[in-house]
Amino acid sequence: MSIRNIVVKQYREKVNRTAKAVSQIGMPAEGWLCTARKALHMSAAELARRLGKSRALVSNTEKAELDGGVTLKTMQNMAEAMNCKFVYAIVPQESVKTILEEQAHKKAKQIVEATGTHMALEDQALSQYEMELEIERVARDLLHDMPSDFWRDTP
Repeated sequence: MSIRNIVVKQYREKVNRTAKAVSQIGMPAEGWLCTARKALHMSAAELARRLGKSRALVSNTEKAELDGGVTLKTMQNMAEAMNCKFVYAIVPQESVKTILEEQAHKKAKQIVEATGTHMALEDQALSQYEMELEIERVARDLLHDMPSDFWRDTP
């Protein structure tokens, strides 16, 4: 296994581990800022004082979090003011392997169908079974070599 493949495998394992760890976490109805502040029994006025900001800013920021209108830096600063740690993650909805396999199959189908059209014009069409086998073979090749246009949806 090449160094590149080992590194890619490590990235995939890290993302999959993180996805598994956070799969049950959802944002509370009031948002994380408000929920954490209330869990600490800290008033918005006290959080504002610790931040050196106004009470209105804290309230507006807590509302903005619910709409996705707050920066990561603001979330981090507010978390630190509550002696908390702000974390975020981007995790796949399925395993990385599944997402890659689905994309490889989709791309392989496009490639094989485009080739099949040309073959049919030359009276060399493949049967449905042969097409399915060829799609699986091309998908395996795509996963193995991962071309630069892997995520491009047109062949």
